[in-house]
Amino acid sequence: MQLEQVRAVITGGASGLGHAVAQRLVAAGAKVALFDVNEEKGQAAVAALGANASFHRTDVTSEEGVAANVAAASQAMGGLNAVVNCAGILGAGRVLGKEGPMPLANFSTTVMVNLIGSFNVAKAAAQLMQSNTAGEDGERGVIVNTASVAAYEGQIGQAAYSASKGGVVGMTLPMARELARFGIRVNTIAPGIFWTPMVDSMSPQVQESLSASIPFPSRLGKPEEFADMVAFILASRYINGETIRLDGAVRLAPK
Repeated sequence: MQLEQVRAVITGGASGLGHAVAQRLVAAGAKVALFDVNEEKGQAAVAALGANASFHRTDVTSEEGVAANVAAASQAMGGLNAVVNCAGILGAGRVLGKEGPMPLANFSTTVMVNLIGSFNVAKAAAQLMQSNTAGEDGERGVIVNTASVAAYEGQIGQAAYSASKGGVVGMTLPMARELARFGIRVNTIAPGIFWTPMVDSMSPQVQESLSASIPFPSRLGKPEEFADMVAFILASRYINGETIRLDGAVRLAPK
């Protein structure tokens, strides 16, 4: 898929990794629709991105809301052939903390946003993508999900988060196999420790400690590096059903 031909829905597109993806794609001539729950940040992001971007306030866990906004985004862009799922929450908390067991609602909310939200947007987009005119190799669309290295080496306090991201990894191959008959590819990126608004709020000492834990390059990932990986996946038709770690060879310690 040529990047200038991309018409992409990007969840979590108002900030962090999602916003970096939006910037990368718009710079290449693509059109993007940002899905986010933060109206203020979403409108500001679209204003900065220009005419090739639109914002749709979206709760990714709402089946009806997502279906309606995917349809609206497709109309605004003149089509839909890509989804990049970046919306997510940390959901940190111990199974057995000082105040007792983790409330089930905490676990459920994390899974709802990170896993079910990704599935919800992907299926709504695939419904429209299946009718696209086939391109080279019969391609009609691409779905890129975001997992985490915590899907493999979850730390203490990450049971809910790791479970949600492990689910994203787990659904990648079966979804790619199923949607292959429509010419829709499905891939996942599992980023390591990246510069995001959450990291910005940490102390310099914590930031330095995180950077030192990464073998090479010994620094945090840059959002534009994540965006470059998304662009590579969109343009590379033979990448399908794959989860790609983007982490500087880091392996998370227990805590």
